[in-house]
This record gives sequence, structure tokens and C-alpha cells, in this order.
Amino acid sequence: METIGLGRCWEDMPMGYQFKTVGRTITETDLVNFVGTTGMVEVLFTDATYAGQHAPDGRRLIPGALVFSIAEGLVIQTSLQGTGLAFIRMEFDVKSPTFVGDTIHVEVEVMESRPTSKDPNRGLVRTKNKIVNQKEETVITYIPLRLCVGREMLASHWK
Repeated sequence: METIGLGRCWEDMPMGYQFKTVGRTITETDLVNFVGTTGMVEVLFTDATYAGQHAPDGRRLIPGALVFSIAEGLVIQTSLQGTGLAFIRMEFDVKSPTFVGDTIHVEVEVMESRPTSKDPNRGLVRTKNKIVNQKEETVITYIPLRLCVGREMLASHWK
């Protein structure tokens, strides 16, 4: 029986390939749970009165680490489910703030896709990922390098 919902193999993500994820609204609950779990108790995230006086537009800010985490969830469910092997490294640049109630999606472009030097059943895929809000503003860009399975390896994992 075929398994559906799997991501793409490195061979199916050639240089120049582009896609966009679905959107996701970041809620107050997301913020509270993330701050509580990580211990990021910065007053800009935990004190609505303080944020109202000192944050841009007086709105509740979302930590960049949470925005990135939600974006990675969108990318994984879209393209890497069962095919990603390792997140090796990345460049990361916050362009503008994200607030409670913002809806983000990720626009992805493959910059590099090649087999590894040791095993052609595995490949390295580098992408440029833009996290974009509901106003079409890029709030974060990041460039991850990932290790992904090849078609032959995927077939052996999901029989």
C-alpha cells in the first residue's frame, strides 16, 4: 500500500525549484506556551502593559525563535516528512518584527541540490527560505543546509 504525505527526495528538488507553504496564524497561546517552555521570559513577550508602551506599534511581539520554529513545521510537513535526515547549518536574518495575530507562510527556493560525496543515496539540499506575513512582508530569511534521502533510500524506508 502506498504511503502518502511523504516529502521530496533530494533528486526531486533541483536548483531553482520553488514552492510556498500554507499559512499559519501565530496566536497568544503559541506565545505563552513557547515562552513558558523555553524560559524566554523577556518582558516584551510576557508583559502586555510594557509591550504596549515599548514594542513597535505597542503590539505583542513574537520571538524570532518561535517564528522560525513554526516556519520549519510548515516546511517539514510540506516537503521533508520522512525524507529529511539532518539539519546541518543555516544563516539566519530577522528583517522585521512578528506580532501575535500575524499569519505567516514560507517561500522556498532551492539554491543547491547534490549527492553527498560518500553516499549517492543521500543528498545535500540548500534552500533560501523567506518567512512572509499576511502583508507580504518578509520578516525572516534563513538559508538551511539539510541532508535528505534519495529515491532509492526512501523506497527502502517506506515499503
